Amino acid sequence: MIWSWWIRLRRGIGRLFSGQSLQWRLALMTGASVALSVTLVGAASFAITRWSLLEQLDRELISVAQGASSSIVSTLTNSGVLSPDSAGTSGGLLGVVSPDGTIMRPQGQESGLSAGPEEIAVARLQSGSSARTADVSGTSYRVVSVPLRVNENQLYAVTYARPTTALQATLSSLWIVLLTAGLLGIVATTLAALWATRAVLAPVRRLSQAVKSVTQTDQLNPIRIYGRDDLGELTKSFNTMLKSLQTSREQQRQLIADAGHELRTPLTSMRTNLELLVADDKSGMLPEGARSEVLADVSAQLGEFSALVGDLVALTRDDHLTKPHEPLDLSEVTESALERARRRGPTINFDVSIEPTPVMGDPSSLERAITNLLDNAIKFSPPEGTIIVDLHDGALTIIDSGPGIEEDDLPLIFDRFYRSDKARNTPGTGLGLSIVAHTADAHGGTVRASNAVEGGAKFVLKIPVIEVGEDHWPS
Repeated sequence: MIWSWWIRLRRGIGRLFSGQSLQWRLALMTGASVALSVTLVGAASFAITRWSLLEQLDRELISVAQGASSSIVSTLTNSGVLSPDSAGTSGGLLGVVSPDGTIMRPQGQESGLSAGPEEIAVARLQSGSSARTADVSGTSYRVVSVPLRVNENQLYAVTYARPTTALQATLSSLWIVLLTAGLLGIVATTLAALWATRAVLAPVRRLSQAVKSVTQTDQLNPIRIYGRDDLGELTKSFNTMLKSLQTSREQQRQLIADAGHELRTPLTSMRTNLELLVADDKSGMLPEGARSEVLADVSAQLGEFSALVGDLVALTRDDHLTKPHEPLDLSEVTESALERARRRGPTINFDVSIEPTPVMGDPSSLERAITNLLDNAIKFSPPEGTIIVDLHDGALTIIDSGPGIEEDDLPLIFDRFYRSDKARNTPGTGLGLSIVAHTADAHGGTVRASNAVEGGAKFVLKIPVIEVGEDHWPS
């Protein structure tokens, strides 16, 4: 039953908080925490004050009862009857309790106390004192008792009681003060927490509005940073993300524009040749042998178009983000790429010096990148030229025997579709070196272009080397 009630209470509190904004939730949680603290502190303060006041009242009553003992002894010895002013205890209730529970009251005292076990015990033991609260004729009294010895055979306990009206009034006033102060503190703290959370969560609201603005307007505008705290760092990170998204979007637009431009040329040429073939099929307008030349041109354009599409796919895919890298020997990948390069440049000489190089990577993408570097070297090297291939310490260096790279072209050589003036009339898509840079970055490496001292273009591809034991060397 109690457990079911507790579950319903928790669910109700959960619904109360979950239906509010973060600002109100923080304010309500602060108010609830302060309310709990105020309740505990107020209850403790009230209990301590009540105990202290009772202790003070008990000491005062015991002192009065002890002061009246000598007078009571004389009265009982002489007359055996208590007079109203015999003890000088006006304003209170006086009584003498015998060990058997009989109580004597002063003459004229209309209401009196009944003897309780505490007073009987004091009368019998003749030691210590007792204090308790009793109800007499609808009025609350504080009752104390002290031992009284008339002679060896007459043992009593003097009881004295006084109304607790003043004490109750003091405690009631204290309760009102604590309740009022507590409620004001809870309200003030909740309002202060509401104001503070509003100020603290202002950057969060700006972030939320920025996200809505990006969603609704498609504008990636940065957010103003108002501080260097955690929320300021969050805003800074969000601005970095917006900048990255803006850069990615511009690159995507540029890629689409460049790809459309590059694809348009072979498509236009193919369409012209195909229209020419269709017209010749109807009228026979082409001279003998020209039809074969047009078909050969179409075939070459299809090959160029296929190569361009393949390079675009290789450049834009994110396989390196999902395909796990594996330990491999970069020298074996380089040897495989060299075999293909020798077939493409049968008249080119290759000066090869490679050593085993363990790396983590994707063998197919690395082989394609190295093949692109070798194809670039073959394209610019003269017949019977020499290409130097050197692989040491995780750095693959390829130097051709061509004219080299213009200084103005070096910063742009890895850009998509960029082709220098020297490469305008050479075959290619303008994406080969971009694929190399893309692959190097995906493997945590770098690629650099420069001119060799002895002449020719120099490319250095660096891939991080790993420590591999003999049992884990890639086979």
